[in-house]
Amino acid sequence: MISLGIDRLKSEVSWQRQLQGRRVALLGHAASTDRELTPTLDILASLKGIQLTCAFGPQHGVRGEKQDNMEESEDFVDPIWKIPIYSLYGKSRTPTDEMMESFDLLIIDLQDVGCRIYTYITTMHFMLEACARKGREVWVLDRPNPAGRGVEGTLLEPGWESFVGFGPIPIRHGLTLGELARWMVVHSQLDLKLEVIPMSGYDPLKAPGFGWPMGELSWVNPSPNAASVSMARCYAGTVLLEGTELSEGRGTTRPLEMVGAPWIRPWELLKSMQEFAPEWMEGCRLRVSFFQPTFQKHAGKLCGGFQVHVEDSGFDPNTFRPYRLFAALFKVVRKLHPHEKLWRIFHYEYETERLAIDLINGGPFLREWVEDQSSSKGDFEKKVAHDEDVWTDVRRPFLIY
Repeated sequence: MISLGIDRLKSEVSWQRQLQGRRVALLGHAASTDRELTPTLDILASLKGIQLTCAFGPQHGVRGEKQDNMEESEDFVDPIWKIPIYSLYGKSRTPTDEMMESFDLLIIDLQDVGCRIYTYITTMHFMLEACARKGREVWVLDRPNPAGRGVEGTLLEPGWESFVGFGPIPIRHGLTLGELARWMVVHSQLDLKLEVIPMSGYDPLKAPGFGWPMGELSWVNPSPNAASVSMARCYAGTVLLEGTELSEGRGTTRPLEMVGAPWIRPWELLKSMQEFAPEWMEGCRLRVSFFQPTFQKHAGKLCGGFQVHVEDSGFDPNTFRPYRLFAALFKVVRKLHPHEKLWRIFHYEYETERLAIDLINGGPFLREWVEDQSSSKGDFEKKVAHDEDVWTDVRRPFLIY
């Protein structure tokens, strides 16, 4: 049976002793719970001898209440524990000096989905930097990576850093949050005392979860549209849709597991994708789907497309590569619908000058490959496979499990 980092802190006196008499802050959200679904905030506030002085919430709020994307949260006072809750997705993305003065040690307990784009890891990096500057200690309570150990995508290119990409890692990084924090400290050369409380009983290669302990751990949405393990498995591909005019299923009950648009002919699309890159479509089942979003892109319009199914026997973690799957989708859409607008132009995560698709991808490579009629599948594979090999070597010293 798996024990999360918070389970170990809750049950092992040796960890608790190190917190005695110290002012402690928490960076957490709605999915920050122990195995029994007790919130980490309540656990820390109840531990004897520990002074919980404040908490920080990332995007979507510490309670996970902000439904839509890019919706800011306000600071507030917790109604039960009467401590300030500071938003790191509101007036500021980084803690102020006044906030930093309120604690000696920061505990980070965030559920990630294994993707560079997911903003919680950028928020963690900002907090690690702030704690290094102020001489604060950091503990990370480790959690599973539901997307598993797989590595996929290009490394973020220099100069393309943003809130959806803080450093040179691929879109699908294959690390737990604790492992990623260890890499961040070394990569950013932070003078920081970092402690990772590892999980026990965790095997990221174990079937059927391949990263998520199926049957042992409840899924709590880390953000409102991260509604399942299936979403986490698909996200390294479906998140790319945020930079396009194609719907990613927001406004439906299966967001970020499907794709569609009013002008897409699903059967033609899937046939053309199969002809272009059959090996990029393996490890999952693709089902023709029609849906009508209730909000966001194409709201109220019937969209044709497909849903990616990765929850049955058709799922193979060794061959399912969502980044490539959706790269093939874009290439085929551009060929079948050359006159339709593909790339969405809007203010994405407060960026006003650069295209959202380039920010998400960590550089213009994907878009330029799609738009270049002479570019081949081999051209794409050469670049992506090289970056994946580089990252696989870089991350090796930081693995815990």
